[in-house]
Amino acid sequence: MGGEQVAAFLSNLALAREVSPSTQSQALNAMVFFYKQVLDKPLGELAGLVPAKKPRRVPVVLTRDEVRRVLAALTEEPFALMARLLYGTGMRLMECVRLRVLDVDFGYSQIVVRDGKGGKDRVVPLPRRFREALEAQIRAVSDLHRDDLALGHGEVFLPEALARKYPNAPREAKWQYVFPSGKLSADPRSNKIRRHHIHETSLQRAIKRAATATGLHKRISSHTLRHSFATHLLESGYDIRTLQELLGHADVSTTMIYTHVLNKPGITVTSPIDTLQGL
Repeated sequence: MGGEQVAAFLSNLALAREVSPSTQSQALNAMVFFYKQVLDKPLGELAGLVPAKKPRRVPVVLTRDEVRRVLAALTEEPFALMARLLYGTGMRLMECVRLRVLDVDFGYSQIVVRDGKGGKDRVVPLPRRFREALEAQIRAVSDLHRDDLALGHGEVFLPEALARKYPNAPREAKWQYVFPSGKLSADPRSNKIRRHHIHETSLQRAIKRAATATGLHKRISSHTLRHSFATHLLESGYDIRTLQELLGHADVSTTMIYTHVLNKPGITVTSPIDTLQGL
């Protein structure tokens, strides 16, 4: 079998089995690896391959009152503060988890999101109501870092290029994670003992527990808070380009999805049954 048969197999995944684009892509990568590395027979061009289509879905959005209920049910720290930042800034889950001390700019009331999706940096507003909580969190991180240094540790992971350029940076307080893990662990890449950031699944589970406690029947996840941030800004009158910058979207068409969930004239339609008299 060669490229023609492989293309037919991958197309069948998309057409008959209706798999997602990521599943088809994983199968493609596996086949390419198998033919090149195991059979020593590169596939070449896969003529006639039918790509799987990603369904376009309207994002799940909470009302302001629903956001309040979910956040009120989330009391465990630091997850409560992290969830509030997700809604208050529109950051993605991993952008919040990987936040470092030097990224929080209290002087300009902003947070710098570094190396976001697509490798881009951007700036989001630092919510005023969380300023004191963030300051307290960073003080706690500084105390924890001093304790780690006293034990002969205190080093944090930095990308290789940064680590080479600033060899002392991994032990500096400003490079530590704002939301560090509760324990030290060995970095599998270097075997060095470091304090990593909180694992993202811990925050996801905390949000899910809070959502369950509210009794809401929407599918609520960490990303729902980001969707709600975007929609509520549009409802408040902010333009789509401003929202695009805050969310870090490369294409404004991605941001336009939020216009589909707004309840504004010209964007949604009034049902004709609501205009009938005497029913």
